[in-house]
Amino acid sequence: MKILLVEDDAALGAAMVSFLKAKAYAVELAIDLRTAQTLLSVAQWNAVLLDLHLPDGDGLNLLPYIRKHAPQAPVIVLTARDQISDRIRGLDAGADDYLVKPFDPEELLARLRAIERRRSGQANARILVGQLAIDLGNSTVQRAGVTVDLTAKEWSVLRVMASRLERVHSKNAIGNALYGFGDEVDSNTLEVFISHLRRKLGRESIQTIRGQGYRLVGL
Repeated sequence: MKILLVEDDAALGAAMVSFLKAKAYAVELAIDLRTAQTLLSVAQWNAVLLDLHLPDGDGLNLLPYIRKHAPQAPVIVLTARDQISDRIRGLDAGADDYLVKPFDPEELLARLRAIERRRSGQANARILVGQLAIDLGNSTVQRAGVTVDLTAKEWSVLRVMASRLERVHSKNAIGNALYGFGDEVDSNTLEVFISHLRRKLGRESIQTIRGQGYRLVGL
């Protein structure tokens, strides 16, 4: 999942970016509305975390721009405003969810996982495919009952494919979730991660669809 974080507090923004990247999310930080608009226009995003109090305006003013450039991206508002009227205003303006600062980072993760499940049509966080049991909630995978250790990047690739089992995932779609904005993307890097996953999960667990991409099929 590729996340745009719009937050002007440098310390909080850095802490959130570090936390989310450690959980295998690709994250880019925008400190104001202008930067957020630029990033929204040049990249694809799976979710937006939006602070309301920004140096160049109210974060809610960004919502129409998000809906235009990233219509499928859910928006979670993150703000210190705890009045019921503010929450109602945010939701009525088009936000999908609302967290009041300070919040537990684990609660934010739970809400991001809920977004992933809604996007994938999964009723719960546990996905079974062949001999693989993938737990999106705990970021774990088992093969025939044995836990498989994955790196953060390997898990990011697997999570993309597991989120939509019926879909063939293009290299661009997987790379979009794997890399943050501005990261250097080597054309062979994705093949390396796919090779590592096949070695750990079984060579036949990931199907290559020539000219289209990859699909998770289990064993």
